[in-house]
Amino acid sequence: MAKIRTVLGFDMETDIGSWTSFYDGFKIGTPRILEILKRRGISATFYFTADAAEHNPEWVKAVRDAGHEIGCHTLFHETIGDPLFEIPGMIPILPEEVEHRIELATERVAKIAGVRPTSWRCPRLWGSTVVCNTLERLGYKSDASYPMYFYRERLTPYHPSKDDWTKEGDMKLIELPNFADLSMESKDQYGRDMDQWPLWRTENAEAVMKHIEGYCKYCAEKNVEPFLCFYMHPWEFAKMPEGLIHSGEGAVLPDPFIIKNCGDYSAEQFERLVIMLQEAGAEFYQASQVDMD
Repeated sequence: MAKIRTVLGFDMETDIGSWTSFYDGFKIGTPRILEILKRRGISATFYFTADAAEHNPEWVKAVRDAGHEIGCHTLFHETIGDPLFEIPGMIPILPEEVEHRIELATERVAKIAGVRPTSWRCPRLWGSTVVCNTLERLGYKSDASYPMYFYRERLTPYHPSKDDWTKEGDMKLIELPNFADLSMESKDQYGRDMDQWPLWRTENAEAVMKHIEGYCKYCAEKNVEPFLCFYMHPWEFAKMPEGLIHSGEGAVLPDPFIIKNCGDYSAEQFERLVIMLQEAGAEFYQASQVDMD
């Protein structure tokens, strides 16, 4: 396999994404991730919601002090960009609210971290042109919100257009497409089965590597340098509760794959995936380190 630039991104949010209000798995999973990254000698980007940073300042500082990048992931994991498909209750905030939300999230994460984040990711990879223009104005270097599985056009980092964030333009901001195996035949109307999260824990590291190999061949046929950007979560590295999860005035029942094999197996297979990537010649970068050269 040809050498490929790789970004490991961890979305630092409440456990099981938007489906809970607690940080139990976050507190267990974050140190496990840091241990693995230290053992393998690589750095990554940790995208904190402002709420996660404020509830867990010690882990923001631990991530920073370990030499990793502090990124931002909205205020409360709200939907901030253009929706790709319908999820009940996941209504995007209004476009005119986006700028203020990003400003607040950036300031609040910076206050806890002691450094201003310059890398961003939208929850659920639902980005937008408004988001990118706001990030540009605020001096962000990178945005890792582009869902390759959905748009299927951008394979490598690019400067987005101020008129359409999915097209090339002249922004200073660099858009980082999130890995999807475009070489496979999708059986989902949105292409979500090409997005390989969370295959490393629902199956194993070898299954992900097969898709990476297929994608690299796909890139070679198009004479494009392969680029891998992953998203993962600290709660995946801790055992998550099964069945109904009660919070406030109701309860949710996540689909089984959302929490399948979270904990020891997930950590084991994640490290195995990193080792396999290293053996294949992957070079790891923080999101803000990715350039167009």
